[in-house]
Amino acid sequence: MGDLGGVVLRSGGPADAGAVLRLLDDATAWLVARGRSGQWGTEPASTDPRRIAQAEAWATGGGLWLAQAEDRPVGALVVGTATEYVPPATEPELYVNLLVTDRAYAGRGIGGRLLAHAADLAHERGVGLLRVDCYAGDDGALMRWYERQGFTPTAPFTVDRPNRLPWPGQLLTRRLRPTH
Repeated sequence: MGDLGGVVLRSGGPADAGAVLRLLDDATAWLVARGRSGQWGTEPASTDPRRIAQAEAWATGGGLWLAQAEDRPVGALVVGTATEYVPPATEPELYVNLLVTDRAYAGRGIGGRLLAHAADLAHERGVGLLRVDCYAGDDGALMRWYERQGFTPTAPFTVDRPNRLPWPGQLLTRRLRPTH
């Protein structure tokens, strides 16, 4: 499904939970190396029982898409329903639950292509709203990246976490063309 300079999109399934965890682990290590541990912490997702269960749920839930280069997943997108910590939508939507890319492929537009695929999926379902949330801490670079992808910040929020600092988040929306 779709080729982007040797990167192909395909639907994911139960066998892909490990690939999602690897992408998360690599992204976490990349963030930590740059002093940006607020987004996903410092520990690998693959050692956290909660994150392992989350990856398995994503892989079996029907909303996982992978960007693949030479038989190696280099990006993951999960779409579905909104998480419990954001305000509910007031109209039908498709929600981006996860977007992560392999930093070795940075600059190749993989994240943008995965978001474009999410918009295509929403359009196919007759939905005119795409929402995503992201980490709003540090210098706001991630929020600005989503804005460059056509999203508009709507509602900031905070996730309280036991024994850890609160997580500052930002909800963003992207209006899609009408489907009628």
